[in-house]
Amino acid sequence: MVSARRPLVAGNWKMNGLQRSAAELTKIIAGAGELAARIDIVVCPPATLVADFAARARGSAIVIGAQDCHAEVSGAFTGDISAEMLKDAGAQAVIVGHSERRSTHQETDAEVRAKALAAWRAGLIAIVCIGETRAERTAGHTNAVVQTQMGESLPDGATAENLVVAYEPVWAIGTGLTPTSADVAEVHGVIRQRLGARYGAAGHGVRILYGGSVKPANAGELMHINNVDGALVGGASLKAEEFLGIVNVHR
Repeated sequence: MVSARRPLVAGNWKMNGLQRSAAELTKIIAGAGELAARIDIVVCPPATLVADFAARARGSAIVIGAQDCHAEVSGAFTGDISAEMLKDAGAQAVIVGHSERRSTHQETDAEVRAKALAAWRAGLIAIVCIGETRAERTAGHTNAVVQTQMGESLPDGATAENLVVAYEPVWAIGTGLTPTSADVAEVHGVIRQRLGARYGAAGHGVRILYGGSVKPANAGELMHINNVDGALVGGASLKAEEFLGIVNVHR
């Protein structure tokens, strides 16, 4: 069953991209065409490119997002960027709680929640990432981990307009491995149930993305799983042809 929620495909460029990478954005804008009337498309470049990409995407259907933000509005936080700064640069969304931030920067659920609140404060959509490690999955703790992360990372007051949840099994990110369709359906079902239980009708409208080695070759199967409302794409989002190949499964 295909979800009635409007699909969303977001590209996370991670620490990749220079000024010349704008050529890929231009191709994405041109290639999206009529699909943009039926699907939301977000490109999240590194912070150095947010303002330039936002200017280039202005007037198109492509939304520019960012990859992280600080919880505070401003202050003595050398090297950090606030949600307000991202908004000022032209971003409309921001990813928070990505597993790479949780692991390499030891971000806690409480810190992720504070960043999601900061995103809302600045008028940005918060794309909050959750997901289990290989050890947690092997131990049979996937659902418990996901529910705990949701309970502690997601703020009160979520709506379909200000929150997107991205389920990314950590062991599948950048490895070429993906869970089975049944595994994805089970976890997304748990996420949907928890969203509805916590936020009521608003929770049923929040989109749930799947992330973790999404490619044109597997996107068609993944995007048609119940409660999968789109994808958070990593490496495949760096090249317009691959990214559009994933977007095009919604044609």
